[in-house]
Amino acid sequence: MKVPMLAVGFMLTASAVAAEPPVLTVLTYDSFASEWGPGPAVEKAFESVCGCDLRLIGAGDGAALLARMKLEGARSDADVVLGLDTNLTAAAAATGLFAPHGVTADLDLPVAWSDPLFLPFDWGWFAFVHRTDMTEVPGSLAGLAASDKKIVIQDPRSSTPGLGLLMWVKAAHGDRAPAIWEALADNIVTVTPGWSEAYGLFLEGEADMVLSYTTSPAYHLIAEGDAGKAAAPFAEGHYLQIEVAGKLAASDQPDLADRFLAFLLGDEVQAVIPTTNWMYPAKLPQAGLPEGFKTLIQPETSLLLPADQAESLRQGAIDEWQAALSR
Repeated sequence: MKVPMLAVGFMLTASAVAAEPPVLTVLTYDSFASEWGPGPAVEKAFESVCGCDLRLIGAGDGAALLARMKLEGARSDADVVLGLDTNLTAAAAATGLFAPHGVTADLDLPVAWSDPLFLPFDWGWFAFVHRTDMTEVPGSLAGLAASDKKIVIQDPRSSTPGLGLLMWVKAAHGDRAPAIWEALADNIVTVTPGWSEAYGLFLEGEADMVLSYTTSPAYHLIAEGDAGKAAAPFAEGHYLQIEVAGKLAASDQPDLADRFLAFLLGDEVQAVIPTTNWMYPAKLPQAGLPEGFKTLIQPETSLLLPADQAESLRQGAIDEWQAALSR
């Protein structure tokens, strides 16, 4: 029997559509998706086992992810959001946009973890990074505020490190936070939208110190053979950042999203986190940490506000920060 050409065309089109692999869209921050970040390795490794097309979409810095999700709501094309942290998870959960991940795993974090919506993939301590030839390195937030050192920080409204610094000041100094910010105001050269811009200015010599992580010197040591950067240990302790991923309830690929979240904690991803995202892995890979990580400072005190408390303090802390910098 002859098949009409129209029917043949329809069957060919249907066959082509059926052959298209499913697409999993992950919304993340720019540096994760960049060619030097973990993104390319994660994409290649997951696509080799999922039979899918993993698409990593950069959306500015970490705090910008939440703003975008609130704007797009259930209309978002994303299946997974990767790059929020515990200062934002309460606000993210309150949107109702996220679904339970269902992943169980033994994590290697400095704190206990139990959250049905958000799964950690890495962590680190915030710190001010400086050149090792800098004299009179401040030994505390208060000491930095009293010094003449010029610093670059990030905007807490768009950047998770920027928000982390606000929580650091609040956790360490409580009601004295406004006074610390008033004293810090004349140290601040500029406030950038995200981490990359701030760190770039520091490397260009525009500031003595930059808000970053205790792990940042490992990049210079391992990738560049440069031992000339260090993180300043602060007496008040250092604030923790735990970065997480979550599945969107409106995802049209919920099972694939679950597979991806579980995959994040496997060796193929966790082993590349230290030398691409320059953070500690949420689950220590079998090979352990790179040699250069042994040179890093180990804070004696870890500071971390519970997610709901961080959310309740967030807007007030931003207001205090803005008021101090506007004077």
